[in-house]
Amino acid sequence: MSTDNSPSWLAGFKADYETIFVEEWSPYLGSILLVMVIIGLMINGLFWGVFGGVKFWGDWFNNLIGLGPLLGVPQELDSFFMHRMSLMNIMLVLGSFCAALLSRQFLPRRPPKLEYLWAAMGGCLMGAGAALAGGCTTGGFFNPVLHASPAGWAMWAGLLAGAVIGLKLLLWTLENIEWGMVAPPALHVPPGVLRIYPLLGLAVIMGVLLWATQWYGSGDAQWAARAVIVLAGFAIGFIMHRSRLCFARAFREPFMTAEGDMTKAIILALTIGLLISSLLFQKKVIDPYIAIPPTFWIGSLLGGLIFGIGMIFAGGCASGSLWRMGEGHVKLWVAIFFFSWAGSVASALLKKFKITSIDEDNVETFEKTAVGFQAYLPDMLGGWGWTFLISGTILLAWYLLVRYNESTEKFTVL
Repeated sequence: MSTDNSPSWLAGFKADYETIFVEEWSPYLGSILLVMVIIGLMINGLFWGVFGGVKFWGDWFNNLIGLGPLLGVPQELDSFFMHRMSLMNIMLVLGSFCAALLSRQFLPRRPPKLEYLWAAMGGCLMGAGAALAGGCTTGGFFNPVLHASPAGWAMWAGLLAGAVIGLKLLLWTLENIEWGMVAPPALHVPPGVLRIYPLLGLAVIMGVLLWATQWYGSGDAQWAARAVIVLAGFAIGFIMHRSRLCFARAFREPFMTAEGDMTKAIILALTIGLLISSLLFQKKVIDPYIAIPPTFWIGSLLGGLIFGIGMIFAGGCASGSLWRMGEGHVKLWVAIFFFSWAGSVASALLKKFKITSIDEDNVETFEKTAVGFQAYLPDMLGGWGWTFLISGTILLAWYLLVRYNESTEKFTVL
């Protein structure tokens, strides 16, 4: 029997609040909402990216410690809020932080000592892999698939292989290393502070809405575009936290626990997103090439392999790490720091040695590098028919393998 003595009408509002802001959303709902936000960005001529903003933070740090000039990092950089992807990442963290406050789940969480080393190593591998692939799980896999590029599928293959290798390595460490495996005592949030969490969350929402409204109504096109990014980034962080949406889990869980809901949610997002984005490309609402890295297929495959190993040890992909930062996970703050630093260093070195630098003599409509080129299936195959057939076949095969593994645990490695 409930002990809530509130009036019936107020109890109803409380129940609605718990359903929306406290109870975990389905990953399928989260994937659909995420695609809707991404499509909204595309309609405004923008696209979702994570690694560009994370690398930008690393560029700032390398300049701060004097390493930037040696690497060839530009000395004049935008501010953290003017760089589009940096702003989007900041808003993603803020959106997750707000969701964690509203659900009363925000808490600084300290990992065992060994996991700090895993975070540093995983972050460095993710930075190197993303630099090679031209993006992380967002910009190297998810976006290219939505933009009908086989670069996304090449990174997908690398991520799958990297997840298996990473899990096997992680299992070895768990069996052979005992140092630093004891977690420190959990921190405690006083009940009085916990009660005001929802009020703080509502204040954050109001502040973001006022901020975006001011920029959008400024009359300046650049500020108006930033206002869209503010709202989209915040929404993405909020959605990912509420639904626990994570690309790393989509690649990791089938091999670790045989659970496939997260993977199937990502498959659903890709299916819906590919169909809708194809209409936008055909109507020329947005140029598909703006979100296709020139890394098909070598850079995408090898970058995905390296990134896949890294995200297993880090405990999250790029976007997954960001929203977990907003929830209070200290390990992911460490992982993102090393991800940004290593991503900046790796990107600069790969460009310096002309591995990922653009071929200046290329006169085609796509860009070429030493590790690949901008591959767009409708141009390569002469239309959308073969594009849908290839992408649909891969998505269906992925679903069937995940569904089969849920019943048999045939592919688990732990």
